Amino acid sequence: MSIRGLKKKQPRTFKVKIITVDAEMEFSCEMKWKGKDLFDLVCRALGLRETWFFGLQYTIKGMCTWLKMDKKVLDQEIPKEDPVSFHFLAKFYPEKVEEELLQEITQHLFFLQVKKQILDEEIYCSPEATVLLASYAVQAKYGDYDPNFHEPGFLAHDELLPKRVLRQYQLTAEMWEEKITAWYAEHRGIARDEAEMNYLKIAQDLEMYGVNYFPIAQNKNHTDLLLGVDAKGIHIYSINNRFSPNKSFEWSAIRNISYSEKELTIKPLDKKAEVFKFFSSQLKVNKLILQLCIGNHDLFMRRRKVDSIEIQQMKAQAREEKARKKMENQRLAREKQLREEAERAKEELERRLFQLEDEARQANEALLRSQEAAELLAEKAQIAEEEAKLLAQNAAEAEQERQTLEITALKTKEEKRLMEQKMREAELIAVKLVKESDRRAKEAEHLKQDLHEAREAERKAKQKLLDITRLNYPHMVKYPQYSPTDTRDANFDKGSIKLDLKDIDLKRLSFEIERERLDYIEKSKKFEDRLKELKSEIYALKLEEKQSGLYC
Repeated sequence: MSIRGLKKKQPRTFKVKIITVDAEMEFSCEMKWKGKDLFDLVCRALGLRETWFFGLQYTIKGMCTWLKMDKKVLDQEIPKEDPVSFHFLAKFYPEKVEEELLQEITQHLFFLQVKKQILDEEIYCSPEATVLLASYAVQAKYGDYDPNFHEPGFLAHDELLPKRVLRQYQLTAEMWEEKITAWYAEHRGIARDEAEMNYLKIAQDLEMYGVNYFPIAQNKNHTDLLLGVDAKGIHIYSINNRFSPNKSFEWSAIRNISYSEKELTIKPLDKKAEVFKFFSSQLKVNKLILQLCIGNHDLFMRRRKVDSIEIQQMKAQAREEKARKKMENQRLAREKQLREEAERAKEELERRLFQLEDEARQANEALLRSQEAAELLAEKAQIAEEEAKLLAQNAAEAEQERQTLEITALKTKEEKRLMEQKMREAELIAVKLVKESDRRAKEAEHLKQDLHEAREAERKAKQKLLDITRLNYPHMVKYPQYSPTDTRDANFDKGSIKLDLKDIDLKRLSFEIERERLDYIEKSKKFEDRLKELKSEIYALKLEEKQSGLYC
């Protein structure tokens, strides 16, 4: 067979892009494939066995539509794009998630879709419930809370709360994170699949969970209403209230659902009950409503029947898987606990080792300080001993000095007494000298007066003698030269002899006066010298007395 023949036998394909809640995949779809062929390919790629909950959704002309399983893909009104985009989503919801969702992948896909619906506000949730749900979502993503690893701000990039809740309360991102973390810390030990299941168990009790809403109008008065289809039945809501239905039809109470053009009829099982008719905006909407009603009714009836062999096997495998995971989780929990205990023991040992090392270091430092202190004490003891010797020596010297000072003090007292005596003597001598000086001054004054009188008498006598000589010896005037012997030999009268004698007495008196004056000067000088010596001795004694006072 040629290569050209092989090429002709290869099927024609087109590309499709499958978008799940958290991933995108591309496949090559054969032209002849039906919707079920493409759907099975996607389920195999995901490893999904609980296929009856899911479907492939696409958007055409602004309306969301599900790909029909029994028709060719290309025969359906799909978008004309390359690749063709389909969303792999949950089409039908379980009544009890814990009993019906058997596979972990099924549970995970439901968790992601319901979480997105809550965040997009397609499902209303109270602020308190959203915080609790957010804590389970964080547990599923990050595992057990560790304050050392999950520091403040670790949720900054995660979308966990609806914008409506954020707008409703004036709280900062840090405050919301603190509230979520408070719940998150209590979920310690919960595995990812358990956290996701706990999330779904809370979400399934919300009024808008699993409900597909369609705008309708009643046949009689064309009042605008909402028709809701979910796992339990069909519900009629007012346009402004999606929480509490005005009327409900459980699947077990519905006999038939049919449509004709835009009119859709719900016939209750009770033939006497009123048939409910309503109008939708488009025929496609009625087809979509009928499609969802058929699928939910089939699942409703299946739940109330004995499980098929496939379902029983899946449940058994799920139980075994849960038991295995439980044992594995328990083993991991024990290992984690043992590891944590070992780490705590290690930390305790390291802390103890560090403490012992610290204590050893402190003991070593204390020993070094003790040795240094001992050396210092020994040095201080030696210094103290030397100081004691020096003090003893100083004490002996001080005692000797004290004795010397006592002796000096005694001498000082004796010298002071002698000095006082000498001062008194000096004062007496000074008084005597003053008196003697006064007496001598008076005597000198008298002598001066007598001398003056004598000299005056001498002058007068000389004048008289001259006058007599001129009268009696005129020739002596002419010849004035004469010798004393001649004069003494001459015969003078009695008055001339008396004059000579008196002259001699005056000279003698002058000589005596001069001699006494010289004696007085010499005595005064000696007295002054003696007085200076006394002053020097008194000054020296005063200095010694002051120095003695300082030493004491």
